[in-house]
Amino acid sequence: MEFKDIFNMLVDGTWDTLYMVLISTLLGYVLGLPLGILLTITDADGIRPNKVLYKILDIIINVTRSIPFLILLILIMPFTKAIVGKSYGTTATIVPLTVAAAPLIARMVESSLKEVDKGVIEAAFSMGAGYFTIIWKVLVTEARTSLLVGVTIALGTILGYSAMAGVIGGGGLGDIAIRYGYYRYETGIMIVTVAVLVVLMQILQWAGMLISKKIDRRRKN
Repeated sequence: MEFKDIFNMLVDGTWDTLYMVLISTLLGYVLGLPLGILLTITDADGIRPNKVLYKILDIIINVTRSIPFLILLILIMPFTKAIVGKSYGTTATIVPLTVAAAPLIARMVESSLKEVDKGVIEAAFSMGAGYFTIIWKVLVTEARTSLLVGVTIALGTILGYSAMAGVIGGGGLGDIAIRYGYYRYETGIMIVTVAVLVVLMQILQWAGMLISKKIDRRRKN
């Protein structure tokens, strides 16, 4: 392959990877954030303890997180095909990425919200705040820095998952690495692809930490 072709292929692969990672992370939070909040408030120390609901959510999340991503990818292929119309490609890969991301995000959200000082919650209750206000104005607001750090971790994890999806034609940089670096023994393309993935990881982590630090400074001021 000529340099121009390789360059264009890597650019397209990078955009495909970003598309998968960003959309999957967004959808993962659409599912994972409410789950994390439910886990927090229904826990024994939560504002609305519910042992049965907490246990059900806890089991579902633990089971889902226990399944290796490659197995999950293959396991939910019929589900992916039912939603997207096919089980391969960048858009199709968003489905298993979201399914894998949601329980991880739920656990990180739960951990972040449980860091909030209980005294602040009790003070809000004493002033007549309702449950909805406690959740959004106290728990989420007080934990926003930790939640943003969690977004950074989620992006990095999902980026790694997206690369693994290349094994079954998931698209993006992982697909390029498998097709050219592994099947065609083009080591140079493999090395460059890995380098681009590393750079993407560093950029996402840097951006996430920068935003969380800025928000943390505003909070302290």
